[in-house]
Amino acid sequence: MVDPKDPDVAERALGPALDFLRELWRVNHALERLSARMERELGITAQQRLVLRCLAHRDKISAGGLAELMHLDPGTVSAALRRLEAKGLVRRTRPADDRRRVVVNLTARGRALAQPVRGTVEHAVAKLIESLSVNEHEATRRALTRLTMLMDRERAPKARPSTSTPPRPA
Repeated sequence: MVDPKDPDVAERALGPALDFLRELWRVNHALERLSARMERELGITAQQRLVLRCLAHRDKISAGGLAELMHLDPGTVSAALRRLEAKGLVRRTRPADDRRRVVVNLTARGRALAQPVRGTVEHAVAKLIESLSVNEHEATRRALTRLTMLMDRERAPKARPSTSTPPRPA
C-alpha cells in the first residue's frame, strides 16, 4: 500500500482529479503498447480484436448495430470493418430477405482470431474483473460510464458570452 505521508508520494500528488487522470493516461498508454504488440503477433490491433469478439457474440449484425453495441461512432466502426475485411476476417453480405440491409459476420479466419487468448487487452480486463468483488466491478463500471457522460457534456458546444456592451443605466 502506498503511504501518502511518504515524501516521494506527496511530491508526486497533484490532487484527486489530476492523479485520477494520470492513472487513466497510464491505462491508455498500456492499452496502446499492448495493442501494438497484438498487431505484431496476431495481425490485429486491440480495437480490431474487440470488433471480432463482439461479432463472435452477435453474428450477422449491421455496422450501425455494431457501432451501437460498442458505443462507438459508426465511422470508426466502418473504418475498422474495412481493415478487417481487407484482412479476410469479416465479410459484409446482404440478406436474401432484405437486399437493402448489409450485415457483417466473421469468416473462418476471423472466428479463429476471436477466440479468447492470453496476451490480449480483454484477457487483462478479464483477470482484473476476476480479482474484483461484484461491488467493486459495478462501482468501476458506473464510474467509467459517468466519466464518459461528463466528458461528452464537456465536448458539447457552450453558450458564448455576449460580446456586446450591456446598456448603460439612464
